[in-house]
Amino acid sequence: MRVEAVLFDLFDTLLLLEKHEAYYPPSLRRLYDFLVKNGISVSFEDFKRVYFEVRDNFYSESRKSLEEPHFNLRVSQTLQRLGYNFDVSDSVIVGATMAFADEFMRYVSLDTDALDVLQKLHGKYKLGLISNFAIPECGWKLLEKFGLKRFFAVVMISGEINRRKPSAEIFEKALKALGVKASRAVFVGDMLDLDVMGPKKVGMKTVLIKRRHMEENAEVKPDKAITRLSELMVVLEDC
Repeated sequence: MRVEAVLFDLFDTLLLLEKHEAYYPPSLRRLYDFLVKNGISVSFEDFKRVYFEVRDNFYSESRKSLEEPHFNLRVSQTLQRLGYNFDVSDSVIVGATMAFADEFMRYVSLDTDALDVLQKLHGKYKLGLISNFAIPECGWKLLEKFGLKRFFAVVMISGEINRRKPSAEIFEKALKALGVKASRAVFVGDMLDLDVMGPKKVGMKTVLIKRRHMEENAEVKPDKAITRLSELMVVLEDC
């Protein structure tokens, strides 16, 4: 059956993150510095400890519910535990989140094949993007910064819709927006659990881009595997 649509993961597929979460310490520090400038009086060590308790709780809950609360809620709950009461939409919370995002963006680069591949696919296939990211505003900024936004007919960022991969809903929502049946769509990503298991549940074909060593999983197998994006054009012909 002919492929009509190709959908992509964002991080470590089209955009590359520096290894070992190198962005996290400086991004969290910049968030903290913003809060201090806006009247928050707590040591960085205390803030960091509570922040990671809150973050890890969010991670644990989201693995079960497949919901993706906005990053603002994480910051708000951290401050609440430290004795400060800010609503998620308060300018202090929003500003702290964007301080984190601005630093995070410094650790993101464009895959060398991404633009060429998207240009070749654009017009031949309907293109979509599905990303797990709790700061959707930052996701949109990155798409603009690297010139990717123009290629996609639909963009789903989990923090905007409170659903995350591998939830069937986020894939179904994207496919509906594209007007394409799952059987005629391919998803390209770098993680077996999110980018292979998720789209397969709704009937999509999958291409795994191997960015790192990963253990074989007999239960989760992509239809095709590549080691760089430039190989995608060839494998799509066989999907």
